[in-house]
Amino acid sequence: MTRVILPLLALAATGAGETPGPHLNQIGFRPDTAKRAIVAQDGAPLPWELLDEKGRTVAQGNATVFGPDAASGDTVQQIDFGTFRTPGTYRLKVDGRTGHAFTIAADVYRPLSRASLNFFYQQRAGVAIDARFAGGSQWARAAGHTHEVVTCFKGLDQAGTDWPGCPYTLDVTGGWYDAGDQGKYVVNGGIALWMLQNLYEVDAASPPFPDGSAALPEAGNGINDLLDETRFEMRFLLAMQVPDGQTMTLPLGRQGRGPLRLTPVDAGGMAHHKIADRHWTTIPTPPADDHEERLLFPPSTAATLNLAATAAQCSRIWRGIDDDFARRCLVAAGKAYRAALRNPDVYAAQAFDGSGGYGDGELSDELYWATAELYAATGMPELAESLHKMPLHAAPLTGEASWGSVAALGTITLATATGVQPVERAAARAKLVALADRFLAEEARSGYRIPYASTAYRWGSNSVLLGRGQVLALAARFTGEARYRDGAVDAMDYVLGRNPLDQSYVSGFGWKPMQNPHHRFWAHQFDAKLPGPPPGVLSGGANSTVFPEPASAPLKGKCIGQRCWIDDARAYAHNEVAINWNAPLVWLATDLTRPLPARP
Repeated sequence: MTRVILPLLALAATGAGETPGPHLNQIGFRPDTAKRAIVAQDGAPLPWELLDEKGRTVAQGNATVFGPDAASGDTVQQIDFGTFRTPGTYRLKVDGRTGHAFTIAADVYRPLSRASLNFFYQQRAGVAIDARFAGGSQWARAAGHTHEVVTCFKGLDQAGTDWPGCPYTLDVTGGWYDAGDQGKYVVNGGIALWMLQNLYEVDAASPPFPDGSAALPEAGNGINDLLDETRFEMRFLLAMQVPDGQTMTLPLGRQGRGPLRLTPVDAGGMAHHKIADRHWTTIPTPPADDHEERLLFPPSTAATLNLAATAAQCSRIWRGIDDDFARRCLVAAGKAYRAALRNPDVYAAQAFDGSGGYGDGELSDELYWATAELYAATGMPELAESLHKMPLHAAPLTGEASWGSVAALGTITLATATGVQPVERAAARAKLVALADRFLAEEARSGYRIPYASTAYRWGSNSVLLGRGQVLALAARFTGEARYRDGAVDAMDYVLGRNPLDQSYVSGFGWKPMQNPHHRFWAHQFDAKLPGPPPGVLSGGANSTVFPEPASAPLKGKCIGQRCWIDDARAYAHNEVAINWNAPLVWLATDLTRPLPARP
């Protein structure tokens, strides 16, 4: 993510200490899913009433006392009105206090699904963003980095490593800007791309976003709009591949601090870790005003396996739609996979200014993921054999996916992709259902009734909740059991307002949406001529682990878990936005537009 020195501004209100309520999903609920609310109050169970638009009581009951909740610092009571299913607009009245209006409707998630996907169009590099597709003239902008033909970083990095550069240039125009900065990272692009491609693949019989349904310049071209968006990023990842036959000096193995020891290797087929600025730009800096030198940074095994995995996935999806593109992806995947086997321990170098590091010290999960994707794409027995020898294949899943921990992605592919043997698919589904059961067990220990019981909230915590929501939604697909779907709704409820700050972390949605993301163009906090965020942008969310910049520093040691957040554009560790966080928002919001699948 972004690191940058910013001018001091007045501290924005954190909401800490406030106890408004009832806390609930601020956009509303489907008729056929759980409907829960939280009240931060101790004492006897509180009476509640559900009121329709005319103020009439249509349902009522008493809250259930949970008691002290360590993650929020609140003493809470839980309200469940899930048995009420009549569509309409309602308010919840608790102990004489009436809350905001919300909706019960089958299509309640459809606007969020579309808006969260549009985030990726607005993060496109190399093209102008058109007001017709961005939702308004305020979000239109000139193209940035339009002819990105670049070579490798050369010279000393901040640790004293002397990089020799490379004898070639690559045209890496396009792709998605990663986050609030304008770097483009293969490992973060990989998981974001995979998530959107998977959303298409799990519903391939009736995929979401049919042609013409999304606000995209490609709409009407005869291709599913979700695939139009994913191809924009896939082409960028393909362009980041090192040409065949290139020898490069790269760091092998785990090394300590200080200058890295570089060793000549055959790097052909590997992927450069990132393309980014030599130095950090300030906020605001719209893409077209970014005049820093752009550079390719050294290849890494992690980036190479991300390319192998997503390109193999691409080859499955595009087969029969654009066979030439499918073949191009499969060829690139094979080259990348072989390059990673040849160079299994090239860890991403970290000592560069101007871009996030995305360092990863454990690569067995990337290898498992890429092997699973290639096996699903080709059915090759030797890939199945390699897969079965990996400890991660038999081991239980330990958590949801993140850019640095991708084992769950390989298991999801084995559980959902065509071309996987039935026994393999059944075993993968059992692992995912077991993980979903663990998340539901955490719900029972959470005062705010979410599938996350820890009091520690890390950078990008909202994506953790949504990633868990994805696993729960998949378990609902595999089993037809509503409890898993309800758990996925609980994860979404937290992000959309059922939290102690009464905060919707998604811009443009709810009565208290996020407004000041850390972003170089959506930066009205710094320049009134620039816009705030368009609808559908997800904040990283509560972060109780690090407070690295002046905006969030006053929270350190004074906030608890879910309350460690600030709606301030300077607070990059709390309020940055990123493609790998918005991708699970798209996935889950789109999944929730569909009824619960019938029990298999």
